[in-house]
Amino acid sequence: MKRNVHSLHLLVVDDDPDFCASLVSLLGSEGHRVDDACDLATARAALSRTTYDALFVDQDLPDGDGTSLIDDDARPEKTEVVIITGHASVHRAVAALHLGAADYLIKPTDPALLKAILTRLSRVRGLQQTVSDLQDDLRAKGRFGPLVGRSSAMQPVFDLIQKVAATDASVLIQGESGTGKELVAQALHQMSARRSGPMVAVNCGAISETLIESELFGHEKGSFTGADRQHRGFFERADGGTLFLDEIGEMPLALQVKLLRVLETGCVERIGGKASIHTDVRVLAATNRDPAEAMADGQLREDLYFRLAVFPMRLPPLRERKGDVALLAQHFLDGHNAANDTDKRWEPGALAALEERPWRGNVRELRNVVQRAYILAEDTLSAEAVAARSGSAPVENGSGGSFTVQVGTSIAHVERQLIEETLKHVDGNKLAAAEILGFSLKTLYNRLNVYAGAPA
Repeated sequence: MKRNVHSLHLLVVDDDPDFCASLVSLLGSEGHRVDDACDLATARAALSRTTYDALFVDQDLPDGDGTSLIDDDARPEKTEVVIITGHASVHRAVAALHLGAADYLIKPTDPALLKAILTRLSRVRGLQQTVSDLQDDLRAKGRFGPLVGRSSAMQPVFDLIQKVAATDASVLIQGESGTGKELVAQALHQMSARRSGPMVAVNCGAISETLIESELFGHEKGSFTGADRQHRGFFERADGGTLFLDEIGEMPLALQVKLLRVLETGCVERIGGKASIHTDVRVLAATNRDPAEAMADGQLREDLYFRLAVFPMRLPPLRERKGDVALLAQHFLDGHNAANDTDKRWEPGALAALEERPWRGNVRELRNVVQRAYILAEDTLSAEAVAARSGSAPVENGSGGSFTVQVGTSIAHVERQLIEETLKHVDGNKLAAAEILGFSLKTLYNRLNVYAGAPA
């Protein structure tokens, strides 16, 4: 018996017992494991129990069109479908190819054609396995798409990304500012079937309330003062790809209602327009706030939250990622060396010094510290260089001032008081304050703009 380099597990679905037995025998003689089913119901039951490399499916089955298995939820994405057809229905088989079938086989079976199909399927399966092995190898070395890390805290994140990336489910990424939520979104996009389409990222907290609707949905020429031309919004620009909405809790409530409608219908209307424009967009969102608190404070609509959080994901802060600080620091240093054609290195003890830091600004803070140390260093980055900071340093535990909060005070008021007191402590240095508070600098500015227009 001849065995292929990549032996396959196959399922033959055909209601003709003689043909089915013959095909099972031929496939088995080529060294493959083969199961059989006589109708769609039996095939779906088999798919629920076993993961097959490929299905050989007759188009005309007692309980329906075998082609329906191409789009069936029971079929895993990597399971190929080969359509079995008679001479009179070859045009239907060709149509099935456009739907995603891997190939078609004409009755009666041509052994040479069958062998060619099996060879190609084996090669595809072997390539898929090689790619999977390479991904596992990169992951063991601390690389997962654009993400860097091999700590136990990051492994569940990588697992979730791998599971949900191939779907079109909405994902809500939660995590402190600077943890790398946009990189998670990039990984989800790159590992999805939409990877050849655009990836559009929008910081909802960085666009003014007067402009954000136009930026998201677009506008027609003359729809408002200054609209001197037609403008396609982010949804239209992300058509066929992924739209990442960062800091979703910063979006005005009135616009959250419109966003929810777009997510439910898939259609947008430009400001000043009458036509409904269909868009094929997968939406990913992120927030650095606890969604429950944001909903309680009236800053995030509950219905929008549940629409976005089909698949919630928490990204751990850097202080929980034991061992990843040195890995990330070396990654950032490698990037600077490559960009500037240098060969600067870490001084012994410098990476250990980095591990001891609290990193309230998370990966973003670490990246900035490495960049500053790289600029200051001649040949080696010292422990002193990574400890040096521009402006006021973040407050260590117990080293800052304090203020009193009265029981019953709203969270929003406490947040304002905390921001204002932190700014006083760092002598108005907004970058230092943002790092202490775990905000992005843009979010801090947005909060301050709101406070400027509200009573104390």
